[in-house]
Amino acid sequence: MKIIRGYENTPPQWRETVAAIGNFDGVHIGHQAVIRAAVDKARAEGLNAAVITFEPHPRQFFTPGGPPFRLFLPRVKAQRCNALGVNVVFELSFDERFSRLDAAEFGLEVISRGLGVTHIVVGEDFRYGYRRMGNPGTLARDGERLGFGVTILEIISRADVEVSSTAIRNELSLGHPGKASDMLGCWHQLRGQVNRGAGRGHDLDMPTANIELGHQHQPKLGIYAVLIEIHDDKYAGRHYQGAASVGTRPTFGEHAPNLEVHIFDFNDSIYGCDMSVFLVGYLREEIAFDSTRALVSQMKKDCHEARRVLASRIGDTRGCSGEFRRPGMAT
Repeated sequence: MKIIRGYENTPPQWRETVAAIGNFDGVHIGHQAVIRAAVDKARAEGLNAAVITFEPHPRQFFTPGGPPFRLFLPRVKAQRCNALGVNVVFELSFDERFSRLDAAEFGLEVISRGLGVTHIVVGEDFRYGYRRMGNPGTLARDGERLGFGVTILEIISRADVEVSSTAIRNELSLGHPGKASDMLGCWHQLRGQVNRGAGRGHDLDMPTANIELGHQHQPKLGIYAVLIEIHDDKYAGRHYQGAASVGTRPTFGEHAPNLEVHIFDFNDSIYGCDMSVFLVGYLREEIAFDSTRALVSQMKKDCHEARRVLASRIGDTRGCSGEFRRPGMAT
């Protein structure tokens, strides 16, 4: 799959695509329906399937000092698009100039002249252009004038809740990774580079891999049963189980949220490796302990419970490595 940044001077071989357009944060089941519709139409017409998206996310551009909210980092979003059969991702820079394009200018400059798209697929809630004045109806009318078609898909619901990135964030903030995964169609993942921590885990005979959350949405603080994938050739195709803490380490008087992962039956040094941590089940809230002895005792109980939860809720490790099918599990 090709990633092209910007819409000016699009190479001829990547023009005349059928494109899904949106922010696609999380690439949830609603996003997947939009992308699959574009892929299916492209295949039927012998064209390349494209995704048009924006970096940084417009919310990040307009509120740079706001709390982290991203469900997926750009590389994970691209991985998901690739798994759905997309040939090219147009990653458009959302800057001051771009933010001031009105709906008509967006259709003309970006879609028609810039990218040369033949057909667009959007969800019915798609908004674009200056002050979000554009909608699927205006896009369709501009398409008739400029020579590109538009398909509009309805919003998908689960349990009477409209599937959206906001709804997924809400479930994660409540400590409901199962409900979030119902809307994502896969386990929710946190991804980042393994950094050196304070070394307390090794001292307690419970080594942990430490990852900063960065711009990723912070789920409810506490302890989780998790699946782990290490993005290194040495570990290609392998998935591990573990217990993870999303928290501030109150026992040690620290306050910055961090992700610490204890990988079961694993002793390798993986500092510097990129790692994905998939949230399968929420075990308990974060609490402070009076002593490290009490902390270690609870950590062992957490690991035992995590193994039980993972054994009961996963039939395999699908949901990792771009897979969208999720094994049945209780929420």
